[in-house]
Amino acid sequence: MKYLVWISRIIVGVLFIISGLIKLNDPMGFSFKLEEYFSPGVLDLPFLTPLALAISIFVVIVEVILGVLLLIGFKPKFTVWSLLLMIVFFTFLTFYSAYFNKVTDCGCFGDAIKLTPWESFTKDVILLVFILILFFGRKYITPLFSPKTNWIVGGVALLACVLFANHVLAHLPSVDFRPYKIGANIQEGMSVPEDAPKPIYEYAWRFKVDGEEQIYVTEGDYPTVDGEFVDVETTQIQAGYEPPIHDFTIEQEGQDYAAELLEEDKLVMVIAYDMAKSDLEAFEEVAEVTAKAKQKGYKVIGMSASSNDMANKIIDTYGLDFEFYFTDETTLKTIVRSNPAILVLSEGTIRQKVHYNDFDELTF
Repeated sequence: MKYLVWISRIIVGVLFIISGLIKLNDPMGFSFKLEEYFSPGVLDLPFLTPLALAISIFVVIVEVILGVLLLIGFKPKFTVWSLLLMIVFFTFLTFYSAYFNKVTDCGCFGDAIKLTPWESFTKDVILLVFILILFFGRKYITPLFSPKTNWIVGGVALLACVLFANHVLAHLPSVDFRPYKIGANIQEGMSVPEDAPKPIYEYAWRFKVDGEEQIYVTEGDYPTVDGEFVDVETTQIQAGYEPPIHDFTIEQEGQDYAAELLEEDKLVMVIAYDMAKSDLEAFEEVAEVTAKAKQKGYKVIGMSASSNDMANKIIDTYGLDFEFYFTDETTLKTIVRSNPAILVLSEGTIRQKVHYNDFDELTF
C-alpha cells in the first residue's frame, strides 16, 4: 500500500500542477469556459457569470497549490480531502457535460490538449481512483521537509502563481497554444487537406413491409426494400477533420471580406470582441497607433461583435480613422485575450499581437 500511495502521490501531484499551470497561463480562456458552464443551457447559474474570471483564477491556483502540497507531503489530511472534493465535483461536471453533450471541451488542459467530453470524464474517473488510494492510505503521506521549509515552499508557490496570473492578465499568455499564435497563417489554418478524414454517417431507414415497420441501417446507400418508405434518421458516428480555424469571417453588410483582406501585405487588425466591456481609454492610444500605421502604408480595420451603432460611437468619440467589421465573438475571444488588442498581419500571417497595455511595443 505504501508504494501504491507513493505512485499515486506523484501522478496526481504532477497532473494537478501541469493542468493548473496550463490554465494559469491563460486564466481568461478558462473563464470563458466557465461562462459556458454557467449559461442557461448548461448549469443555468447566470449570477456566477460576472465572477467567472475571479473563480477561474482561484480554481487554477488552488489546483497548482494542492499538487505542490501533495508532492511535498504538507498538511496531508487537508490536501487529500481538498483533492477528493475537487475531483468528485469535476467528475460530476464532466459526466453531465458528456452525457447531455453540453460543453464539447472541458478546458481541463486549456488550449494545449483538447479532450472530448467522454475523454475528460474518463480522465477524471482515473484521477478519482488514484485520489481514493491517497485518501485511504493518507497515513503513508509523510512530509519531505521540515514544517518551516514546507511553509516556505507552499508560500513561494502561492506567490509565484499570483504574480504569474497578474502578468498574463496584464499582457497576454506567456505560451500561446491557439491557432492564432504569432507566426501562424490564418488561410492555412482554415484549409482542409485532400486526404483529411471525412465524417461518417449512419442512416436508419424506416419502411413499412407487409403492414409492419422495419428499420434498415446503411452508411448512405438507399436500401433495396420491397415496402413503403416512412422516414430516415441520420446519425454521425465518426466526426470528420475540422481545421484549427473554422469560424473566421470578416463581414460587413452580410458580405465576407476575409479572403480579400487576408491577402493584404500590410494589415492591422484592431480587435474588440465586446466594446461595452472594452477598456475604453485604450482607444485613445488605438487612434495614435493606427494613424501611425496608415502613414506607413498599412490597411487598418476593426473587428468586433458589437453593433454598428456602438462601433460608430467609438469611432466618433476617439477619432478612429478606420471601419469596423463583424466577426463572431467567440472567434475574437480565441484570437486574442485582450479587449481591445492589435494584430499586425502580412498576407494572412500574424506578425505581431499585443495587449492594450503593450501598444508601445508595436513596430511598423
